[in-house]
Amino acid sequence: MELKVLNNTGKDTGKKVKLNDSIFAVEPNDHAIYLDVKQYLANQRQGTHKSKERGEIKGSTRKIKKQKGTGTARAGSIKSPVFKGGGRVFGPRVRDYSIKLNKKLKQLARKSALTYKAKANQIFVVEDFNFEAPKTKEFAAMLNNLKVNDKKSLLVLADTNKNIYLSSRNIQGAEVISADMLNTYQIMRASSLIITEKSVEIIESVLG
Repeated sequence: MELKVLNNTGKDTGKKVKLNDSIFAVEPNDHAIYLDVKQYLANQRQGTHKSKERGEIKGSTRKIKKQKGTGTARAGSIKSPVFKGGGRVFGPRVRDYSIKLNKKLKQLARKSALTYKAKANQIFVVEDFNFEAPKTKEFAAMLNNLKVNDKKSLLVLADTNKNIYLSSRNIQGAEVISADMLNTYQIMRASSLIITEKSVEIIESVLG
């Protein structure tokens, strides 16, 4: 599959990039995509939620009323879950939500996601560019020139670029990521995938 290389003004540069069919034209595996997205979202969870149980509540341990003759149920501790201020029954505990997946399955998921984007003509290849300073206006103009300003877009750079990242930060729906950090969740979430020339090489070397 060949794509035209555009500049950041949206004009054709006359160059073309050939996308590797073993990455951008595979047989998509929906279940692999599901598992990879599930892992990504699970790994974002801190798992630091915690509620106090009756053994952790601060309070007296004396018996709060006599066993018999009150006409009500027997009660042995003010820290019992049945009383206000008592411990919680089966409350959340600190836990690790992270999931482990096979490396080959994760590669298949990313290839499947990239294939879906390629089939839908949602991949744009642009020349490598840089901003001299953080300029939200320039980044917005680039999205407008590529006609993706009204959609969720993901710009894939060959390397981390602070100026470009800061330029995109205030634009709703726009994300910037380096090619080596590309993941299935962000690919599928974006309506348009903007990849720089060098990023194509990095993606193919990582997934090839």
